[in-house]
Amino acid sequence: MTSVPPGGHRTVPHHTADGPEGAPPLLLGPSLGTTLALWDSQLPALARRFRVLRWDLPGHGGTPAGVLAAGTTTVPELARLVLDLADARGLDRFAYAGVSLGGAVGAWLAVHHPERIASLALICSSARFGEPAGWHERAALVRAKGLGPVAETAAGRWFTPAFAASPEATALLDALRRSVSPDGYAACCDALARHDLRADLPRITAPTLVVAGRADPATPPAHARELTDGIPAATLVELPGAAHLALAERPAAVRAALLGHLDRAHPAPGTDH
Repeated sequence: MTSVPPGGHRTVPHHTADGPEGAPPLLLGPSLGTTLALWDSQLPALARRFRVLRWDLPGHGGTPAGVLAAGTTTVPELARLVLDLADARGLDRFAYAGVSLGGAVGAWLAVHHPERIASLALICSSARFGEPAGWHERAALVRAKGLGPVAETAAGRWFTPAFAASPEATALLDALRRSVSPDGYAACCDALARHDLRADLPRITAPTLVVAGRADPATPPAHARELTDGIPAATLVELPGAAHLALAERPAAVRAALLGHLDRAHPAPGTDH
């Protein structure tokens, strides 16, 4: 595991690396309010064939909120952090999968740096995350009152009622309270408010998987269909019984979709696709 030193200067985000050295690289991005641990359930399967790098957003997990200067947290700047990480690891081209905001980062990279993205998976993500005013209001609330009010309502956005009291859901909600800073969370809200990639979706040339939770109130299936319709030859998988953190709520179904996508885009040596 590589750690980011504290301070306000530009550096790579906190990240972990798993899987065989020299295997095809796969970068995994988390969602707002979560850390790289969101991907824990997927790691054993993914790390068998890939060199998996998971990274933390600013102010989340091990990445300091000051990794980007105040007022500069945008999806393009988050994407540049990912490129800094890839460059530091000597990765010219890599597969990328991300959840929500982490997916938006990958989509931006696929538009603006297509030579770097070998394949793309967007899980419960969007080309535009609703009206900016809502994100600005949430950022102001967190800056004024901390993460308490957001944490109290997160379960209703992240999980279906049937899953909200599960140990997995409880662990993610606890991590929101313990492992995320108000400054980092609010800055990422500002990034979501500014994000609008709708006009650029046809520029994505990487093989793309889009996964949606049918009960997702944050990025409803209509958002996933907009991504799929806009990205040439993208594949859509809609999961029943899943809200925004479908990765946690339906891990086996997400894993099957993701592995199928990766196998098609990055066939193992000796296989015929």
